[in-house]
Amino acid sequence: MLQSLRDKMHGWPSIVVLGVAVFAMSFFGIEGYFTARTETFVAKVGKQEISQQDFQNRMNQLRQQASAQMGDQFDPSVYEQPETKERVLNAMVDQQLLLKANDELGLRVSNAAVRDAIAAIPSFQVNGQFDAATYKAVLAAQRKTPAMFEDEVRSSMAISLVPDAITASTIITEDEIDRFLKLRLQRRDVRYAMLPRPALTDSKVTDAQIEAYYKQHQAEFMAPEQVAIRYVEVNAAGLKADNPPTEDDLRKRYEDEKQRFVQPEQRLVSHILVDVPKNATPEQQKAALAKAQKISAEATPENFAKLAEKDSSDLGSRRQGGDLGWLEQGVTNKAFDDALFALKKGQISKPVLSDEGYHVIWLRDVRSGQAKPFEEVRSQLEQEAVAAERERKYNEVAGKLADKTYQNPTSLEPAAQALGLPVKSTGLFTRAGDKNGIAADPKVAKAAFSDDVLVQGNNSNLIDLGNDHSVVIHVDKHVPAAVKPLAEVRDAIEKDILDERIAAAAKQRADGLLARLQKGEAMDVVAASVGAAVESVPEALRVQQGLPEQLRDEAFLLPHPREGKPQFAAVALPEGAYALLAVDKVQDGDLSKVTPDQRKMLRQSMLAAYGNVATEGFIEQLKAKTEIKIAKERM
Repeated sequence: MLQSLRDKMHGWPSIVVLGVAVFAMSFFGIEGYFTARTETFVAKVGKQEISQQDFQNRMNQLRQQASAQMGDQFDPSVYEQPETKERVLNAMVDQQLLLKANDELGLRVSNAAVRDAIAAIPSFQVNGQFDAATYKAVLAAQRKTPAMFEDEVRSSMAISLVPDAITASTIITEDEIDRFLKLRLQRRDVRYAMLPRPALTDSKVTDAQIEAYYKQHQAEFMAPEQVAIRYVEVNAAGLKADNPPTEDDLRKRYEDEKQRFVQPEQRLVSHILVDVPKNATPEQQKAALAKAQKISAEATPENFAKLAEKDSSDLGSRRQGGDLGWLEQGVTNKAFDDALFALKKGQISKPVLSDEGYHVIWLRDVRSGQAKPFEEVRSQLEQEAVAAERERKYNEVAGKLADKTYQNPTSLEPAAQALGLPVKSTGLFTRAGDKNGIAADPKVAKAAFSDDVLVQGNNSNLIDLGNDHSVVIHVDKHVPAAVKPLAEVRDAIEKDILDERIAAAAKQRADGLLARLQKGEAMDVVAASVGAAVESVPEALRVQQGLPEQLRDEAFLLPHPREGKPQFAAVALPEGAYALLAVDKVQDGDLSKVTPDQRKMLRQSMLAAYGNVATEGFIEQLKAKTEIKIAKERM
């Protein structure tokens, strides 16, 4: 048949058929082949993508911070909720918009600002001063280089450039502070009466009423879907090293890595910075150079600090007379570094040009590096060797566990027996996870309810729990979501029905009593008619202690009394209770009691608040003119 087709496909029919085929391919096939692309971003801000990995890293970081702060009260399920993920992603989008604005506005974080921020971090200081050796040691423990950490600091600071500029341009007048204080410190004369719960006239609940309530509120009586799992875990903390290091091993490691324990040469430095504006004109550059040359010519060890306080553009070091502390080679930019390490002790340099401007450098002192002896670092070497061996063994065992549970996907036993690991189990837990144990990790709960594990009945993939700790799980028991039996919730329903009746009766009575007050009856008389007493709180404040929160909030929402007539309200309280409230008098806050320091603190708070509002408005404007794509399904 094929040969027959070949024989017939000659001449103009074949040309027509071929032409149609090429036409179709050009529009539906070839174009798709060359342009098809799998999108993986969670959000795209203009041309900048926020990847799934970036988003997960941010979620993990926030989760770890919350866990460290809240301890046993930490609820990991919060970070699996769509609204939490959306809130985090929106913040990341805002940050990208601010970084984009930096580029458009020409804003940048200077090297001096990065250096000052790092120098102010307590973990990098010794006796209150930045110590380069400590800085490098701390970063090495975190597997970071100074360049990597400086980039992180620069990026975090860059996000605040626009907000800081907006806040700096905000103006708060004395009148605005006065108006705020008058409201904030406002005093109100308040009276209130707590109304007793009314007695029920109808306390009978029929079976029909219970059944009707049960049907109308079934969502409130659902028992959530639950699973119990079995699992095999590998935790480096519980693994023993197969080959603990010998004394010879440690000495060899010391010799191989001796450079780690050598304190590099450090130089005690002060400098004066003459700023050169970005995109400076030739005249501005000449003026800056002339100023730096004049300072260099005048500077001596005796007057350097005063010159720095007077002329330096580096706000971070100017207050300390230009002091930058002890620096080692490679910490500053290349131009500054080269000039610094070409000086001799006590020398003051000629102007040195860098990205920040012209520096005049004074080398105050030099201390040479020394290697720590083996005995001093032996315990550190041993800990590192044991940790490395434990990590190696963890990787080996975790890899084997992943392979063997994949080869036998319906059971954990073969892998557990082969590796000598116990199979453990949990009790029942919901999709929100458990409060304690392995199921408290949201990754475990998510895997337990996944289609592959729950529906297909397979082992999970190796789940990385962090800190060289991983687990493979298998569902042991599944309890589907179901409405609780009526018999189980009958008493609760009966109580709810009676509570609703009491709340309705309480509201009806409170509204009636309020109407009597508004018609002019005395509050004492109205309250006494239901067995309540009136309490008075003269000059109550917005933070008044002893006044129920609901009453306090409502008291400061009521209008001012007019012509000596109180303002009244009926206020709902928890558990269906009500209170009557009266506001008799309103007085502005007494500004004479506000100290200058308190006004100063308030001004700073108002600047921050106004700046935040203005920044939010600026971000909304950026959003309006930037194409933003959100892929919620990849969150």
